[in-house]
Amino acid sequence: MTDHPARPHRRPPGHRRRSVLGALAGLLLMGLIAGTGLALDRQDTGRRQAPSSASPLPFDLPAPGVLRASPHQVFAHYFPPYPLSLDNQPADRDYYTRNYLTPQGEQGRHAAYGGLLRDRPLPVPPSGGDWQLADLEREVRTARDAGIDGFTVDILSLTGPNRERVDTLLRAAHRVDPGFRIVLMPDMTSLHTDPVTLADQLARLAAAPSAYRLPDGRLVVSPFKAEAQEPAWWGQVLARLREHGVATALVPVFLDFRANAEHFAPLSYAFSSWGNRTYTRQGNVPGDVRLAHALGKKWMQAVSVQDARPNQGVYDEAGNTATLRSTWNHAIADGADWVQLTTWNDYSEGSQFAPSLHNGHTYLDISSYYLTRFKTGAWPRIVRDTVYVTSRVQFADAAPAALQPRPMRPRPGTAPPRDEVEVLTFLTAPATVSARVGTAPHTYRAPVGVHARTLPLGPGLTEAVVRRAGDTVAAVTTRYPVRRTVAVQDLQYYGVSSRR
Repeated sequence: MTDHPARPHRRPPGHRRRSVLGALAGLLLMGLIAGTGLALDRQDTGRRQAPSSASPLPFDLPAPGVLRASPHQVFAHYFPPYPLSLDNQPADRDYYTRNYLTPQGEQGRHAAYGGLLRDRPLPVPPSGGDWQLADLEREVRTARDAGIDGFTVDILSLTGPNRERVDTLLRAAHRVDPGFRIVLMPDMTSLHTDPVTLADQLARLAAAPSAYRLPDGRLVVSPFKAEAQEPAWWGQVLARLREHGVATALVPVFLDFRANAEHFAPLSYAFSSWGNRTYTRQGNVPGDVRLAHALGKKWMQAVSVQDARPNQGVYDEAGNTATLRSTWNHAIADGADWVQLTTWNDYSEGSQFAPSLHNGHTYLDISSYYLTRFKTGAWPRIVRDTVYVTSRVQFADAAPAALQPRPMRPRPGTAPPRDEVEVLTFLTAPATVSARVGTAPHTYRAPVGVHARTLPLGPGLTEAVVRRAGDTVAAVTTRYPVRRTVAVQDLQYYGVSSRR
């Protein structure tokens, strides 16, 4: 889906473990928890059972049966290195805080780029029993309750903790909801193996009831960067799976779709591209979908929020929610058959949809709206006034960070970096929006429906208040102030919702 040289999205295998933020991450984390009342229990959110007035969404999400009846499937890319917890410790001193959210973590391994991560999953408290299974069950519930059909799970290795999480995720999905499916996704940037070994391992995973199969019984296998091996190599994988009695539907995910489509067509059930993470580079999507359909294949469209990689020294300009809305609109308008949210939880690439410390449920909630249109063919009616605010917490051209010798720079070809706050309103009727960005006031009239307004970024917090006929119908204030001087670069867009 690109018209420029393909670029790997993963780190080299030797850099699989993670870290990031600043030395005060633990204090900031606990301050946020105390100040905002974020729930830290491991219970189901109960979104589907909540009364309409209590729903966190601006619309009523259709029942799971209605959404799953659609031929349009929505999967989220699950990245095993970043589960909700890595060590079952309190959030103020767990592995994320000690090693991933500080430049000093992992014996200074990530000091050159200020640490590995800039965000983390919403914290969960320690628990007894099989806490790893319980955490994965929680993630399945969260995705299911947002309308997602399943996870495409990144198989990074055939042994070790990441592989064990794949096995546990398959168990968790079946325990929580037998209708929630797991697509097996061998990651060919890190799997250096032969076709027989890979097929034997896939056959073992295929025995899990939650492994996704088409109605005709074929196991869906969706290798990431499939072009790392020739079609003949994949033919050997499929042949070996047949020896195990496993018929397979291959859905290759390419970094360079156009260069590989015809070569892989004889083997493939559907096609996908990893895509890119900037709103100005989505023009190839219509042609990619047309090419896939012309070759008789379904198309799985990448839908994304943003991308910022401290350890690779690069970021994409997402334009607040512009990339999210653009990729969803392309999936809807251009005739995609499936969608892959890229990613559910790859915090090292800053691409997470999953509820996180800095974004809450913002990007997932917005996606539920577009997901409903994608699956049902009709835009859902807005029944609760809601406002989302997104912005960075620093300026794109901020002075070099004291704790980050090697800064990130815009990826070649990305949209020009911008310093803006976005106020995204979902309104039942026109209303007046009063926003204060730092000390700068702004007032405008917002129409019924979905409307995005950008305002100049300024130091401090942003507040947005929506009023109609003198009554406040929605209001939200950002949790983190924008600063001109920072210890490390953090070029992700933070999000808040008036209903969370």
